[in-house]
Amino acid sequence: MIGLTKSVAKELGRYRVNVNCVAPGMIETEMTKTLPPEAVEAAIKESALGKLGRPEDVAHLTAFLASEKADHITGTVIQVDGGQYI
Repeated sequence: MIGLTKSVAKELGRYRVNVNCVAPGMIETEMTKTLPPEAVEAAIKESALGKLGRPEDVAHLTAFLASEKADHITGTVIQVDGGQYI
């Protein structure tokens, strides 16, 4: 996804099309409620913030990237993972 995002951003930039990738970590959803508790606890322990993300965390970033405020952002991968993968 990283390579695809950067490649497509470079190709479509001349048409003023922004291409970015949102990379969520473990987000509290109906699916995560079905996971073994130890898997969820492991993800929480890995997170610098010590918690799972919420769907709203991803939605806020996505709304920002779709807005004019993100007009000069392209070819980036933004993690929404509470620091799980740093």
